Amino acid sequence: MAKKENTKSENFKEVVEDKEIELKVKAERVSEEHLKQMQQIVNTINQLQFNIGKIESQKHTMIHNLSITQDRVSVLQDTLQKEYGSYDVNLEDGTINWPKEEDQKEDEK
Repeated sequence: MAKKENTKSENFKEVVEDKEIELKVKAERVSEEHLKQMQQIVNTINQLQFNIGKIESQKHTMIHNLSITQDRVSVLQDTLQKEYGSYDVNLEDGTINWPKEEDQKEDEK
């Protein structure tokens, strides 16, 4: 078994039964270029995860505010129902949308 050193790629070639096998030297570190690439990718992942967390926090706050606002609508509807007898109001001009007379007659039957 003869080993030939290839200094360019730090590989060894070994001849076994008329076949040439290329053996790599076990590296202790990755190249500076690969290290920088990996660091950039991991930093990008970390930044994206951080941003997702921020957005999720904002989403939580918005859902909470939506719930509070929906509760305010319910309270106002109760007030309108007590004061006017209906909470069905046209939001553009404030007119009360009373049921049609036919609907009331059918309800009485």
